[in-house]
Amino acid sequence: MRYIELNPEREDMVELPGHYRWSSFLPQYLCRQINFIKPHQIYRALGRNKRERYDAYQKLFEGHIDKEDMKRIRESWQTGTPLGNDLFRDKVEEQLLCTAGIARCGRRIKSRSRYKKGL
Repeated sequence: MRYIELNPEREDMVELPGHYRWSSFLPQYLCRQINFIKPHQIYRALGRNKRERYDAYQKLFEGHIDKEDMKRIRESWQTGTPLGNDLFRDKVEEQLLCTAGIARCGRRIKSRSRYKKGL
């Protein structure tokens, strides 16, 4: 969420993230309701009520995104590879029934659940 909201500023499209016309940053950061913007489920998951979500959202923007994290996010986006550890990637591939992102070298890893069943 933070990566997306800060992208227009990072790409020198605007001076501040709230200046980007199509961003939901400003209403969420200032805790303002805009009728045509429906809060995303990820935003709603930040807290049980409006105040908790507002506080959690503001905390997201207190620091900068680490350069290594930025690199991983961009590589993941450019390759279509899920961002997470091997177990997470395996689960995504199991659900999609295909390779997600750049194929790994070597034989495809069998599902961990198959190992548990003794198959």
